[in-house]
Amino acid sequence: MTRSCSTSRRPEPATGPGLPVRCRLHPAWWPPALRIGGLAGLVLALEWGRALAERRPGWALVALLGGGAALCGLGLAASPGRLGLGLERMAQRLLCGLALAVVLLLPAAVRWSSAPALGPPWLLAAIVVSIGEELAFRGHLFAALDEVAGGPAAVGGTTVLWTAAHALSHPLAFLLPVAAAGLLLGLWRWATRDLVGPILGHVLADLAL
Repeated sequence: MTRSCSTSRRPEPATGPGLPVRCRLHPAWWPPALRIGGLAGLVLALEWGRALAERRPGWALVALLGGGAALCGLGLAASPGRLGLGLERMAQRLLCGLALAVVLLLPAAVRWSSAPALGPPWLLAAIVVSIGEELAFRGHLFAALDEVAGGPAAVGGTTVLWTAAHALSHPLAFLLPVAAAGLLLGLWRWATRDLVGPILGHVLADLAL
């Protein structure tokens, strides 16, 4: 039987076995694709703009707080259910977040060296950015991609965008660990449908680093 991707009630003629090629070009796919493209572009613009603003003398803290808050707002534009947020199984989610933080910190532990402690404003900035990135990447973007193309595409797409978003703020050699962290968090989000664990793991890892 030929499968059709049409969202209309009117049947369409079959074009061959399997999923028709026209499904990829069907007008019903255009609005979601445009929304995802616009959302991804906005997230990247916020991340790159923040990275560039941080390079200006005296702008780093403002850029971190402002960029992180903007990402939070963008992520929270989606409903909590779509984001993977909720109060169910909270103890389990928090324990999983601690486990994720340990895994994220393993590569850094090999090269760990003592660093000066961050002051309260910088700690707040690190927390805001970590939460904002999770809400934007593994939250809103992941949900949008998952609804249109499925879990594997959501994991792959958010990992690529997450890595690209850090291209201006991290050395080239550090982008591989960034991609690995994004892949781990994306797979966790897909497997558990939970964002509380990734948020906690990301926050703790960034504070420890």
